[in-house]
Amino acid sequence: MNAQDYEYRGFIAQAWDLLRGDTSDWEDRPFYRDNIRASGQPALDIGCGTGSLLLDYLADGIDIDGVDSSPEMLEICHQKAQKLGLHPTLYQQNMQAFALPRSYRTIIVPSSSFQLITDPHDAAETMRRFLRHLEPRGTLVMPFMIPWDGPATESMAAVDWEVVAEQVRPEDGLLIRRWARATYDLAQQLEHTEDRYEVIREGEIIASEHHSRSPAGRWYTPAQVIKLYQDVGFTTIRILKEFSREPASPSDPVPKNTVFSVLGQRP
Repeated sequence: MNAQDYEYRGFIAQAWDLLRGDTSDWEDRPFYRDNIRASGQPALDIGCGTGSLLLDYLADGIDIDGVDSSPEMLEICHQKAQKLGLHPTLYQQNMQAFALPRSYRTIIVPSSSFQLITDPHDAAETMRRFLRHLEPRGTLVMPFMIPWDGPATESMAAVDWEVVAEQVRPEDGLLIRRWARATYDLAQQLEHTEDRYEVIREGEIIASEHHSRSPAGRWYTPAQVIKLYQDVGFTTIRILKEFSREPASPSDPVPKNTVFSVLGQRP
């Protein structure tokens, strides 16, 4: 895989854990763990990144593998695992083309990572691969986020540059700051993003890095997600409000930046 085949590189990867901060009390952590326990092991974490969920579950004795397209994110995951005395099985593969040597009882796709697949044909192929890698009655668990919920009276909407995260880097005391802006194609349900990372010493920017993704992601309504699952053969499909056990209807409105989760079983 060459450098053009993955997006999470450079400062995006290096600052990922730092700028996300402590995720131990995030609602998704017990949600996925509970679903793995209910559906069974082994489990597969798609888009595992630096391993914030995978390493925690592995330490709990859960049989779980990880897949990610970014070698830089996976290298950080390996380094963290080594410090913890863990030995994860990790694969560097694209989501829409992954092929692994075993099947799983549960597949999780955290952080709305499926929405990084912006081409509808690639999205359908990705769903087929999810189904193919599940054991009979195995479960696919994915969250979805709608980044823009305004009326589609205009073809485009935009959010200008804003600081979305900043943290002091412990190893050298330098401030790491991330700026972001986005444009939303309301008709196509596509998000286009730009990110700027800055390294700051005593108020002076000493390094910066710019990342542009166009498109960066596709969003779906609950009804559209149900169809994605149904089209490739998933059954017993459930929509849940955020990371809860509370059911939702495909017709329920989803406010901006609010997650809904969808579970489907392989027959």
